[in-house]
Amino acid sequence: MKVTQESLAKEYHESGAWSDVPLDELLKKTASEHPDRLALVDAPDRADWTGGGPRSLTYAEADREIDRLAAFYSTVGLSSDHVIGVQAPNTVDTVIALLAALRADLIVSPLPLHWRQKNVLEALNSIGAKGFIAADRVETRDVGVAARDVAADLFSLRFVFGLGKDVPDGLIELGPLLRDMADDLEFSSSERPDPADHTATICWSRSGEENVPVSRCHNHWMAAGQMVVHEAHIKEESNILVPYSLSGLTGLGGGLVPWLQTGGTLHLHHPTSLANLAAHANDVGADVVMTPGPLAQTLDRKLENNNTSVLAAWNIAAPHPTTFVARRRLVDLHVADEFALVAKARGPSAKMKATALGKYSGPNGCESGPALLEVSVNDEVEDQTPTLLVKGAMVPEIGWRTINSEQRRVRWEGTGYLNTNIKVELTDGGISGFGIPGQYALGTGNLETIDVIYSRYPGIREAAAFVVEDGILGARMYAALVPEPGNVPDAGAFFAYLDAEGVDLAKIPHRVLILQSLPRNADGTLCRDRLTMRTQRLPAAVA
Repeated sequence: MKVTQESLAKEYHESGAWSDVPLDELLKKTASEHPDRLALVDAPDRADWTGGGPRSLTYAEADREIDRLAAFYSTVGLSSDHVIGVQAPNTVDTVIALLAALRADLIVSPLPLHWRQKNVLEALNSIGAKGFIAADRVETRDVGVAARDVAADLFSLRFVFGLGKDVPDGLIELGPLLRDMADDLEFSSSERPDPADHTATICWSRSGEENVPVSRCHNHWMAAGQMVVHEAHIKEESNILVPYSLSGLTGLGGGLVPWLQTGGTLHLHHPTSLANLAAHANDVGADVVMTPGPLAQTLDRKLENNNTSVLAAWNIAAPHPTTFVARRRLVDLHVADEFALVAKARGPSAKMKATALGKYSGPNGCESGPALLEVSVNDEVEDQTPTLLVKGAMVPEIGWRTINSEQRRVRWEGTGYLNTNIKVELTDGGISGFGIPGQYALGTGNLETIDVIYSRYPGIREAAAFVVEDGILGARMYAALVPEPGNVPDAGAFFAYLDAEGVDLAKIPHRVLILQSLPRNADGTLCRDRLTMRTQRLPAAVA
């Protein structure tokens, strides 16, 4: 299945922005040239947050496992353009499962780790998934059990596979199965034309209360990775440490794809603390480390090797960055949800530059290089905040939507740009980041629906959700609760109630504030700004 008009695909190929090599073939190429080079390495503490001990594979070993698993997918009946969901943390097994699916011409839909069972069910149903791969657990969450329950409710889901050590009954455990059938599985490529132009992934963007699928072909991903490789000066055979899950533009476009393009070693990390990330980077001698942008300054001080490059990812909810003098190369990754990524190295002043409007090429600043992305702003609507418009070699032209209960592909119309509906701030130098902090990612326009969820807790008269800016994560959700007379709510019991009700993890508050009444504006409407200021004045009142 292709997601781009033939005329545009031809233009991207002729410019050099697109190639004929799909993602999994990059690994095969490195395996043929450097079979003994280390390809994939698990975090040493893997057993602490998911099943199974840490593994490491050379390129030759990884390629053989990918071939065997791709052959297995085909053997059980999964064929070209079938969709297979993946919900698993950063492990060698997850990378092999993903690349094997691509080699078998499947479409991979990597699902966010924080999604609950109902989110997974809705997403897989909307895209007609035929298979699902889930880890046995992620920290204390039994992801494998939830996957089994999803299969019971989704009749179109034909296969549910498990990764890890304690895979529950009802799931096909991939590890032992592949070991037992290794000699009987032989992969044969389909050799379909233009393989890199076909759909590779369906990732997920949040728009209000809806999870929106965003489809990308192999070449869309190659263009995104190309910008990161050029701007970060990632060399061949680099040690790349990735703490972001491989479920979206940051982890895949900023981490996995640059690794494939440079033939280095991918060190997989599950984030638990900044100290743990720094220690991991120091232990493996990382040449490139990804980190959330707000943590870049602290990480810079903790890294021992001054030659280590830091990729600082700023999402649409991140606070405005501060200037600091880094000891190493610092590259900012401006991530516009699942729609676009701009990589920009900081200059000697270590000051982040505004994202300029116009075209971005690879390598950046080289006018003769292929155009990878074009950024514009929709500021023609009066009395509304400008929104981000994008198009180019990394931006999918066709999205998937469910219309009248039917799954359809919808072409982006109008100016040729994709309107991401992400609100942006304009500065003299361009766009200040990719979004006003907190407004888009936490969906503040839908806080009223979260108010209703909080107010259902027994003994609560009224409740409100509000956003507090956070120096680490950009913004956090808080809850203000007003109890019934004579009732003293327990914060721990409130969190347990939300968990038992299956409330989306994104809607569970970071802290709880107990009040006698909610602040109101002159017209009687709720004043969330005063709630935010109250948490800053009275931190002891926040549980």
